[in-house]
Amino acid sequence: MTVYTYSEARQRLAALLEQAAKGAEVRIRRKDGRVFVIKPAATAESPLDVASVALDVTTDEIVAYVREGRERFALPGQ
Repeated sequence: MTVYTYSEARQRLAALLEQAAKGAEVRIRRKDGRVFVIKPAATAESPLDVASVALDVTTDEIVAYVREGRERFALPGQ
């Protein structure tokens, strides 16, 4: 962990951002003793973003399976 003064951080901002991007913890200490941490912002990813699975199934086959399932499990009167 590297701690820079506020003045050092201002002079070397680009380098500090690169360090943080690579996973290093970068801290900046002000004269009053407060310490700040620079780190990359978390990327907002959807929980629905999932990796695809390669299957040898055509669109027509998928539609046929869905229709078959609907027919098999249809409620009475539908």
